[in-house]
Amino acid sequence: MLQQIENAQSFPRASADDLTGQLVCYGRSVVHDEWPRMRDGTLGDTLNPWGVRLFRTLEGVDPRTAKQQSAYDKWLEQTSDREEARLDRVHGAVGVIPTELWIVLFFVAAIIFVYTLFFADRGERAVVQSLLVGSVVAVMTTMLLLLGALDQPFHGGVGGLDPVAMERTLRLTDDALAAVGSHPPIPCDANGRAT
Repeated sequence: MLQQIENAQSFPRASADDLTGQLVCYGRSVVHDEWPRMRDGTLGDTLNPWGVRLFRTLEGVDPRTAKQQSAYDKWLEQTSDREEARLDRVHGAVGVIPTELWIVLFFVAAIIFVYTLFFADRGERAVVQSLLVGSVVAVMTTMLLLLGALDQPFHGGVGGLDPVAMERTLRLTDDALAAVGSHPPIPCDANGRAT
């Protein structure tokens, strides 16, 4: 996103300001709208509305110079990269481990548990036998919990992913625009909703 904002500055000023403002809104909507909806499992197959607005704005850009044409071509590549990253993020929100694999994992865990029970030795104290079986069960349980967390990465709490990279990008964008004295109109509120 930050690279696209930089790239947009090669377009005619009106288009550059529109695209820059819309990209900022895109980032805000990812952080404040899409991320919570990914956590809740309600994002589904929706489009980011700012992606559509960016597409419409770009349709109005008529690159006339070699620099603008190069920037236009690069913009299309960067849009493709940004949208591919979004699709990967959205896909990861619904879980990627198929149900069949979960069934196999629990079946294997049950087999290993039963197998350890056959190592019971009447000569050993119950504490020792419990420790042996308990350690195997603890390792299997921990691994299944880890897989569960990795399968649903957009959850609150320990191990849940937060939109840290996009928040950082938004801060860098604000800093970069201020450093070059650019103050494009931002057509959304702080949460990425159109104003």
